[in-house]
Amino acid sequence: MGWARAAVGLVAVMAAGALLVSGGHEADPETPAGLPGMPPPFLGVAVLGDGGLAAAVDAYGNVVDLRPGPAGRALIDNPADRQAAGTVDPETGIQVWVRVGGGPAKPMWEADSIRQRYLPGTNVLRTDAWFGERRVVIEQAALGGQLAVVARGDSAVALRVHGGGATLTQDPRVLAAAAAADGRWLDRARPLGPGAPEWAREMYERSLLVLHALTDSRSGAVAAGARDGWAYVWPRDASAAAIAFAAAGYRAEAERVTRFLLGLGIEQAARFHGDGSPVAGRAAQGDAIGWVGAASEAAGIIGSSKHAARILAGGQPIPWRDRADYWEGEPGEYLGNAIASGEPAVDLLYEGQSQARLLRQPSEPDSGLDSAAAWAVRPFSQPRLYPAARATLARLVAQGTPYGITPGEGWPGGEDPWSAPTAWTAWSLAALGERRQALRLMSALRRSATPAGDLPERVDARTGIPRSTTPLAWSHAFAILALRELWPG
Repeated sequence: MGWARAAVGLVAVMAAGALLVSGGHEADPETPAGLPGMPPPFLGVAVLGDGGLAAAVDAYGNVVDLRPGPAGRALIDNPADRQAAGTVDPETGIQVWVRVGGGPAKPMWEADSIRQRYLPGTNVLRTDAWFGERRVVIEQAALGGQLAVVARGDSAVALRVHGGGATLTQDPRVLAAAAAADGRWLDRARPLGPGAPEWAREMYERSLLVLHALTDSRSGAVAAGARDGWAYVWPRDASAAAIAFAAAGYRAEAERVTRFLLGLGIEQAARFHGDGSPVAGRAAQGDAIGWVGAASEAAGIIGSSKHAARILAGGQPIPWRDRADYWEGEPGEYLGNAIASGEPAVDLLYEGQSQARLLRQPSEPDSGLDSAAAWAVRPFSQPRLYPAARATLARLVAQGTPYGITPGEGWPGGEDPWSAPTAWTAWSLAALGERRQALRLMSALRRSATPAGDLPERVDARTGIPRSTTPLAWSHAFAILALRELWPG
């Protein structure tokens, strides 16, 4: 594997085959060490795209996931289990290497410091790296089927390519075209109302642009994230994106996403490929029909979410019992599934008795409070549950971290906060008039976001460093909805 020297501002491309070694052996590769206080290489922290080609970029400017469509097949082999285990092969993805002052070529993760951000109002990403006093600037965008990587600075820059299949270009005109197209798309958005601070407007725009990148512009398939294991369509996640699109004024996008969902065999699986086929391994979850019903109402396709849900259920009671919920564990009778399925399901769950707070499984007192209590306020409004939802959410917020909350008290996945429950809780608290608590959670989201503004699925509870898929479409959808609830316009 070699690299090619190039003049300043010119990217040279060398092709090579990626090597992967099976896990669990001493011969396994090791993920290179990242810079202090930053995520490791090969974990995507930014997304490029306009609904066509989708690319994930790590904190060092390397393209670490690439797909012909947001929920399409991977063109770069970067397994999620390798990322979690720290055994990603160093020869992965499209890497930026730099030769400084005649010395040996170095990868960007050996820089002295890195700064990453999007050009304002676009999905064009800029990564600045300093090697001593020398500065390297990499700008990247995905436009249609093209991936543009343009280098600027005072050092020779090259790319090492492992995998791929898209049209790779170094033409800065593609960057300009992508920025202009993003701007035109963003101009269609319904703005936040008067009084929204600058940080809120920036989060709103970034969240819309994330959904733009992760939503197939032709089919309406919404990928949960640009990463192995997440580049699928979950009915729940995609429905939230459709509701957010509708709230922000993107009626055509909301309708396209919802029609894709209505065309799925929702009962066949928990998640789907971008072509609509089911992904094996997980049975349908108990909240899917309710969420697609809510999306149908928001998109104006079917008059009410209850009517849509009845149609999807074939006129029968919604099958929410003995199914997994959004925690994706064992089947059971869970709060979130019941709320998404309507008041009769909640009555069955609680046997018609009123509750002071809302447990995940009423039959198991140790199951703890569940942040899905927020869904009883938005989007599945059930006013008689508002007092219990308010008390439940207040307690979960009080137990939270500076970076947000976990899905619930009984959450088995550790103490790391998750951005989606943090955002949906802020949305519902704002709807309940609990503005101070909602703003507290929005501040936590701001702290958990990457420097470029993308929301990780979860972050380290102590450092705020991303620990999983970044950005997550679901989280950005709820951020849009919370911001619109706080500053309607």
